[in-house]
Amino acid sequence: MYSFESRIRYSETGSDGKLTILSLMDYFQDCSTFQSEDLGVGLSYLRERKLVWVLSSWQIAIERLPQMCERVLVGTFPYDFKGYFGFRNFLMKDEAGNYLAKANTMWTLLDTDTFKPTRLSEEIVRKYKLEEKLPMAYTGRKIMLQSDMEKQEGIVVKPHHLDTNHHVNNAQYVGMALDYLPEDYVVTGIRAEYKKQALLHDMLIPCLCTKCGERGAETRVVSLQDVQGTVYTNVEFEGRRNDDEAG
Repeated sequence: MYSFESRIRYSETGSDGKLTILSLMDYFQDCSTFQSEDLGVGLSYLRERKLVWVLSSWQIAIERLPQMCERVLVGTFPYDFKGYFGFRNFLMKDEAGNYLAKANTMWTLLDTDTFKPTRLSEEIVRKYKLEEKLPMAYTGRKIMLQSDMEKQEGIVVKPHHLDTNHHVNNAQYVGMALDYLPEDYVVTGIRAEYKKQALLHDMLIPCLCTKCGERGAETRVVSLQDVQGTVYTNVEFEGRRNDDEAG
């Protein structure tokens, strides 16, 4: 497993003094980026070969969000490659070795000239060591939508939403969706399904629905769509309503 240690910074916390979900996702993304760069198959390597990894889905299970100044371990590893797909786990642990969060992701390797999937080369595959999948309750990638979703005011893509691929970074979609959760909603799980890339000045229309999940958990879905109703990203949150969260 590739890993690094860190300490939760004030700038990474929200009004409750805990690591924000966006900062958690940033930690995970940074960890995989560090690994690829250290292995010599990072951004420059991919650009030279006109390749890019695009995230297809997130599944994040949150046990606890760490407090400001807590020391954490962040880790990642790929566990499978299939054709043009890569599958990668992430984790964050506290100083005692307890899991704070786990994540599963699926990535697609694209040719930047055609923007179509392209098979992984042996050179890339050989760089990574595959490991056993993390023990977690794996779910499907597809997120079902209700027909009676409530449309909200549109969001215009700004420069700060973009990453080095010049489209909206995957975590930014989740950040947009988080704004539509109740203040007392405690997120315990996230799924994000990416279907279309949003570019600078695009208009994203948030469409909301609420349904009852398993074990009495309240599940909320935010679908970010274009003005014609084509989905950019679907984000599903599982959690509970609790204005006096323990921990």
